[in-house]
Amino acid sequence: MSEIVDQINHVHREVGTREVPDGGARTVLLRRTYDAAIEDVWDACTDPERISRWFLPVSGDLKLGGHYQLTGNAGGEILRCEPPRLLAVSWLFGENPGFSEVEVRLTAEGEERTVFELEHVAVVPPVMWDQFGPGAVGVGWDGALLGLTLHLTGEGAPADPEAWQASDEAREFMTRSSERWGAAYEASGAPAEVVAATARATTEFYVPAR
Repeated sequence: MSEIVDQINHVHREVGTREVPDGGARTVLLRRTYDAAIEDVWDACTDPERISRWFLPVSGDLKLGGHYQLTGNAGGEILRCEPPRLLAVSWLFGENPGFSEVEVRLTAEGEERTVFELEHVAVVPPVMWDQFGPGAVGVGWDGALLGLTLHLTGEGAPADPEAWQASDEAREFMTRSSERWGAAYEASGAPAEVVAATARATTEFYVPAR
């Protein structure tokens, strides 16, 4: 197993539900620890130039109450910003996105160690959840945390991200991510047959047969 694929094993995942103003929402949570000071992790998650190095280019009025836009991806409003511990944004994509928010929480464990948590809460169309379960967004967030990991350790993103996405290493990473989200879904109480079907659909989406 490569060091990149092994990063899957450093993330704790949870799946749950929550009531929000728009109704019943689904939640996915990722938690891992970084050997970096909380100020460095916060800066990596909020400085536009650094975000572009490990995630996507971001533009907008990047302050509390302002709006942001990730190139080719989500946009929304900055709802809470409490440096260096809490960032919450609406996470909207498409014409009728519905309720969707992402919250990043940081906790210092000493001077050079930080617990990172990311929770995505969204009202998901039943047909999508029934087909893919939590892996639909979970695999993508695993990829984001991998990018942050490589950035914080100084390794940097692959020189050719598109080529890497098609590599055997990336395919194994996404397959294992899908499996781990299936395990988290089962731990939340989902029936084994539902977990198997959604994990299979997620894997086939992210890792199509060659």
